[in-house]
Amino acid sequence: MKSELEKLKQEFEAVMETITDRAALEQAKNEFLGRKGRLKMLLEQVAKLAGEERKTIGQLANEVKEGLEAAYRYKEHALNEAHTSTQAEREWIDITEPGHAPEEGHLHLTSQAIEEITDIFSRVGFTSVRAPEIDWDYYVFESLNMPKDHPARDDWETFFVEAPEGKKGKMVLTPHTSNSQVRQMELVKPPIRMININRTYRRQIDITHIPMFHQFEGLMIDKGVAVIHLKGVLDYFARTFFGPDRRTRLRPHHFRFTEPSFEVDISCGVCGGDLSKNCRLCKSGWLELGGAGMVHPRVLEAGGLDPKEYSGFAFGWGVERTLMMREGIKIDDIRVLYKNDLRFVRQF
Repeated sequence: MKSELEKLKQEFEAVMETITDRAALEQAKNEFLGRKGRLKMLLEQVAKLAGEERKTIGQLANEVKEGLEAAYRYKEHALNEAHTSTQAEREWIDITEPGHAPEEGHLHLTSQAIEEITDIFSRVGFTSVRAPEIDWDYYVFESLNMPKDHPARDDWETFFVEAPEGKKGKMVLTPHTSNSQVRQMELVKPPIRMININRTYRRQIDITHIPMFHQFEGLMIDKGVAVIHLKGVLDYFARTFFGPDRRTRLRPHHFRFTEPSFEVDISCGVCGGDLSKNCRLCKSGWLELGGAGMVHPRVLEAGGLDPKEYSGFAFGWGVERTLMMREGIKIDDIRVLYKNDLRFVRQF
């Protein structure tokens, strides 16, 4: 038993000489000094010895135990000292060296356009509002003077929602932002100057149409509002958003919710209005921004207003299409905006 204790001490000291890290030290501690370690097993055998021999060997066992623990503490202290002495060198940094800036994202091109359009109209008193993008048939069509047999209310033109009908008809994914007109009249008494930008949905897809797109709806209602006020607001927006070199025009048109009605066009930003370039986007030198006109008396009545006392104008344009007409953008296919190609997105 005496020789086994001395052998254990020599082996432990030899192991301590080879240890260079805390993990190895912890492993050695468990092997020699742990609850199920080699020293514990020897001490259990000492307890089984008789009389004087147990006393003598027991004293030696305690000395060996104290020696092992002292050797462990010494090695532990030495490792701690070594770690501390090299810590400054390992963690040293040059605070004068330029840092590495994290990669940052940015708003999508469409979101940038929405922010800018909102800001432009806010400068002339238009307040930003939001109307539901899933709305009742009444606000989307009927209140806007569209009869039940109007082509826009066909299942092949508009996305209707499979939901129980209510007092205001079926639920529909809004094909335009004009559903905000009567809703705003119900909420606010004139004068009204509002701009509503929202997602809209139509069953169309080609180089100038996508099933989900964004529109911005402008509405101004007050006493004495005339076409000249509409023209002034449209010209202000065109000069501010597109620049002084772009040309605009108004064409008489027909919309159910305005009278008189106009189509607002702007010279193409891809070909510059040059028909000789055979532009695949405009094909004619002009691009349609959207519709505009004086609010129809029936729409005013649906909003609870007297058309003999109040008048107003409204306009509704696609954000993506408006963006594509901007000088320098030169996007000839609206679908490119939503392909999520980072090579395209990072340009803006």
